[in-house]
Amino acid sequence: MKADRIKSNSEAVASGQYDAADKSSVGLVETQHFFYDQPFRTSSGRDLPSIELAYETYGALNSDGRNAVLVCHALSGDHHAAGYHHSDDKKPGWWNHYIGPGKAIDTDRFYVVSVNNLGGCSGSTGPSSINPSTQAPWGPDFPTLRVRDWVASQHLLMGHLGIGQWAAVIGGSLGGMQALRWALEYPALLRHCVVLASAMKLTAQNIGFNNTARTAITNDPDFHDGRYYDHQTRPKNGLAIARMIGHITYLSGDLMGERFGRELRAGSFTQGVESHLEFQVESYLRHQGDKFAASFDANTYLLMLRALDYFDLAREYGDDPVTAFREAQCKFFVASFTSDWRFSPVRSREMVDALIAAEKPVSYVEIESSLGHDSFLLPVPRYQTVFSAYMRKISEEYEMKGGE
Repeated sequence: MKADRIKSNSEAVASGQYDAADKSSVGLVETQHFFYDQPFRTSSGRDLPSIELAYETYGALNSDGRNAVLVCHALSGDHHAAGYHHSDDKKPGWWNHYIGPGKAIDTDRFYVVSVNNLGGCSGSTGPSSINPSTQAPWGPDFPTLRVRDWVASQHLLMGHLGIGQWAAVIGGSLGGMQALRWALEYPALLRHCVVLASAMKLTAQNIGFNNTARTAITNDPDFHDGRYYDHQTRPKNGLAIARMIGHITYLSGDLMGERFGRELRAGSFTQGVESHLEFQVESYLRHQGDKFAASFDANTYLLMLRALDYFDLAREYGDDPVTAFREAQCKFFVASFTSDWRFSPVRSREMVDALIAAEKPVSYVEIESSLGHDSFLLPVPRYQTVFSAYMRKISEEYEMKGGE
């Protein structure tokens, strides 16, 4: 049946078990931790007494520290972007198609850093972490964060790793917003800004989707105003529904029709008794929602959604993106996908138009794809070719200037 061929984002992106002989894989990797033992002032004006960031690195840093690439994850991502944690892992990191020897982000050439965002639930300080002043989880008391806070914390990690300048900061969706913020906050510290399936701010429709997801979580009886840790429970149903909403928006209508159609997975009518009828798409969404709710923290999801909503690149520049981009010193690569209606090509073209008006060097490609917003994660051939060519250009540019 069709649903047998359907995989979630992570399954589709990270298929294949560990193979020590696979020369295109970064192989076994370890999560590392960066501790910053001083107060971290957030954009909300509140301090975190200290922060911890979980991260992974792939490849080797050159002696001058200039071949480093920062990968910024999207809404529900984490630091595990490539490779395997254990030899019996059934799937690698979420961007394994694009990070590794000979791949677009070639670890034979680049030193790749991937960080779990501050506020996350995969090892970085977040709502599920212990608040030292109460010795209980932060929960809803965790400071509201903005994209600039993630960039500021990544900047601290950059210094810790001895990196003088990023060869590129790369991100898709919410990760692309981080890459854009890097270009404005620390313009001298990156040479290329790679923005995939992203935007300078959310549309009202996108904010509406996020609000619906938030409502599903906060209306769950087990949410307890975000203090569900105290009740030894989790708002699994609400979080699962929120994730289901996300899945629907990440796929294109054509793709959902092609993969699921109106096929039924279960249900029968026997001896006058009718069992529950279930469409394939219902089964798929429920499975993905339940799986996500079992592993992700609801307060972190709410925090990330708010940061996504609040991002507005030009707000402090008189709502003029041309003025905002005049701060940048790097080159830009922007990619969009034809079937992505969550972050449509129109949003990318607005970005490119502003960069051109600001007289910044920018390369833009609109990729034909039926895979919706998830296209930036998946092995779309044309995308792989163009993305690889641009990254190869970055490494050749660096090597011609005397890099190792």
